[in-house]
Amino acid sequence: MCDNIVRISDSLPENAVNTDKNILLEAQSILIVGVGGQGTLLASRILGNTVIGQGYDVKVSEVHGMSQRGGSVVTYVKYGKKVYSPIIGKGEADIILAFEQLEAYRALPYLKKGGKMIINNQKIPPMPVITGAARYPENIEEKLCAVCDLVSIDALSMASSAGNIKTLNVVLIGVMAKNTNIPYEAWVETLKTTVPERLLDVNLRAFDLGYNI
Repeated sequence: MCDNIVRISDSLPENAVNTDKNILLEAQSILIVGVGGQGTLLASRILGNTVIGQGYDVKVSEVHGMSQRGGSVVTYVKYGKKVYSPIIGKGEADIILAFEQLEAYRALPYLKKGGKMIINNQKIPPMPVITGAARYPENIEEKLCAVCDLVSIDALSMASSAGNIKTLNVVLIGVMAKNTNIPYEAWVETLKTTVPERLLDVNLRAFDLGYNI
């Protein structure tokens, strides 16, 4: 993890928050990137449901690509008092939540100055790397840390500690949640209504591991 971490919730300008209802007046843009099978779409659903529950206008756009074959999956999420489009342009993302190192590196141009990059340090070679047509880039974490506010975690191991490696998406949501203005209790309530009851306990443990990192 880099030392130069500044939480978005700690650095918001005073006029960015409606203090009467704790509603952000300026739209927040979150880009979620990963590969098929990592649970990025559930993560975007948890995020969307949570901010809707807080009274925000929310727009979500999902680009699945070849998600069933381990291809890139990108989700744009914007929320605020009023949002007209989910599209996030280059240099506009307040947070990038990356489920894999290379996907984080690819998404870097979309991070705004002063934004936060949260990544799972897992490496999943894409097909060109598997076939030998390309090489997986080296030292991605070091390169990211040199140019942005980076939090890198081993979400897969943390999910295993929670009791199910498939909860790595919820571990990452927990890390991201701590860097928003949305209270802990709101995220927990969303998990209770979004995750199947038989999987709730393990997902709550995973969320707490990420939230309390």
